[in-house]
Formats: sequence, structure tokens, C-alpha cells
Amino acid sequence: MSDFLEENKLSDLPDDILLHVLSFLNTKHVVQTCVLSTRWKYLWKHIPTLTLHSSSFSTMKHFARFLSKILTLRDSSTTLHTLDLVHHGEIESRLLKNVLNYVSSHNTHLKELGINVRADTCLILSCVSSCRALTSLKLSMYPKSCYNFSETLFPNSLNLPDLTSLDLTNFVFCGGQNGCAAPFLAFNKLNSLVIHKCTVKHAKILRISSETLVNLSMHNNKFNIGIIELSTPNLHTFTFSGIPSQIIRGSGLSSVKLVSIDALMYSNDRIPPMVLLSWLLEFANLKSFIVSSTTLQVLSLFPNLLEVKHLFLRNLKSMKIKLHPHLLGLSDVLEEVMLKKAAAKSRKEATKLRKAFNAGLKPPFIPDGIVDFLLQNSPSAKVDITTIY
Repeated sequence: MSDFLEENKLSDLPDDILLHVLSFLNTKHVVQTCVLSTRWKYLWKHIPTLTLHSSSFSTMKHFARFLSKILTLRDSSTTLHTLDLVHHGEIESRLLKNVLNYVSSHNTHLKELGINVRADTCLILSCVSSCRALTSLKLSMYPKSCYNFSETLFPNSLNLPDLTSLDLTNFVFCGGQNGCAAPFLAFNKLNSLVIHKCTVKHAKILRISSETLVNLSMHNNKFNIGIIELSTPNLHTFTFSGIPSQIIRGSGLSSVKLVSIDALMYSNDRIPPMVLLSWLLEFANLKSFIVSSTTLQVLSLFPNLLEVKHLFLRNLKSMKIKLHPHLLGLSDVLEEVMLKKAAAKSRKEATKLRKAFNAGLKPPFIPDGIVDFLLQNSPSAKVDITTIY
């Protein structure tokens, strides 16, 4: 390795360039560079980025020891720009407090913070609220015990004036007296928002209002509400995965140009979520559509859908279809539908199809006619099919 460094003159580069390169690495690997040469021996102590993932270690004990040493031996005068902590399983309270105290003592220039732990969430949110310079925040919060069903409320009082990117997992958004939850009003510069496995309480509407929001992603949320209201005049990209059960409405949806949907259904359902088609109608000026084969299968369950003349996707330029593995429950529903259609033609055809299913035949990933149905107003749109498994 040292011969390689000499040959490539990497060690002759200025510290700021080397530190910039090292900032893209996991901190464990950064520390390991200290054995390369004397030039590298203490360089790791001045790294502005700490990427601390327990998965990089053989045991949690080794990770805890490494983490403690990093916080102790890193040069305390060096600005901390980014910290990303991911700990699988419950983290020791003492260790978490050490990390949070370190963050609080270096929060003046801290721009990016990511924490994914199973721990006391109050301590974490208190620490986050002190990091006023943050531009990016990613929080995945879980209670200490798998058997502890306590919820983490997202604080409406969180004031991070420079925040542009927010990624939340496993939070609860609470509504007010007007029956509406609007948890993101304080973030006046928000550009990207990701909501994953979150819920809404004491509200019928989740309102997302932002003049600056460009990218919105919603994944596997457990919303027990009827409406998602978007007041996002500059929204460009909308990404969704999960069971579509809310109406999406609001001003400015015509600004959306790219939509990605991976829709699912409950395994015991036989009726597809009706709102799915209304979503496409709301995104009137959509130009790029990324859709999973599962979504196309869900759409195909609408009775007589292929006979409908619709008004959406008039400006579509491209459609990308991602082929997903068959979902067991959905596959069963598709088989039932195909058998009913076959039986409507003849008993012989239905019997033949049933034998084929019993022999291992699966419904097609892309149901017959569904792509032509979606493209009836944009027949020249480019279609690309990819396999992701």
C-alpha cells in the first residue's frame, strides 16, 4: 500500500484535500490509514466527518470501544461538519450520552446529522434542537425494547432555520384543534423531505406546506387519515411506496414532473385502492413516471379498467417499469381475477388455466393491456423495463 502511495504521490497532497477524500469513508477505515506512513499517522484526528456504523464491527462491544476512543482522541479543535451514527440493537445510555454531548459541544458548524438508534429519544431530540446550523437531518427512532410500544412525537417546536433536507423514520405527527397535522411549517428552506414508517394522530389531514420543497418521498407509512394536503408550488418529484389509501390534493401539484410509485395491497383485500387513479389525475403535468410491476398489477384489478378513456398522463415523455418479485397475497388475487375472466369465456379455458397455476404458472409481471391503457394519451412516450431482483 505504501508503495502505491509513493507511486501516486497521494501523500504529497495538502491536508485539506486528503481530509476531503477521507470524509467519504467510514470512520473505521479512515482510522486504519494511520498505518500507511508517518504522513498519515495523525491525519484521521482532523477528519470533519464521522461515519459511525455498528455494522462495520464484529461485535457491539468492539463498536462501543471504538466509538469511545474516537470521541476521546479526535482533535477537539477540529470542526465537526457531519456525524452519522447507526447502531443496530439497543445502544448503551452512557455511550449515547457521550455521543450527544460530543455533538452538542461541536454543534456550531455541524451541517449534517444522522442518528439511527434504539434508545431514549428525548435525549436525542434535545441534542438536535441545539444544532441550529444543521442543513441536513436524518433521524430513525425506535424505543429501547422491541416490546416497548411507546411513540416518538415529532416536536412542532423544532427550530432549524437552515434545514434543507429532512429524513424521518418512525415518528408520530400530532394534529391541532383544527384536525390538521402540519409538522413542517417551521422549515422555511426545506428542499427534500422523506417520511418513512410514520403515523398521524388527532388529525384527519396531514398538511405539507412549503414554498421551497422540491422532492417528497413517502414510504410505508401507517397514516390513519383520509387526506394528504400538499401546498408545494415548486414540488418536482414525488415518490411513494406502500398502500395508497389517502386522497392527495392541494395547490401546485401541476409542478410535479417526476412520480415514482410502488403500490401494495393488504394481503386479505380483494378491492384495489381507488385513490391510486385519482393520484395520476392530480399530477397533471407529469413527464416521467416510474412504476413498479406491483403497482401495475394493483391497477389491473380495477373492474373494466381497460375500457376507460382517462384524462391523465397527457404530457408523459417516459415510463420506467421496475419488475418486482410476485407478492404472495397479490398473486393469489390476480389468479382469481384471471380465472374469472377465463370462466366467462368457457369452462374449458378456466380448467386449463387452473391446471397451469397448480403446475407453477404465475400471473404476468405486467398485466395485459395495462401499459397501453396508461399511455393512451401519450402513445409516443418511451417505455423502459428493468429487473431489480
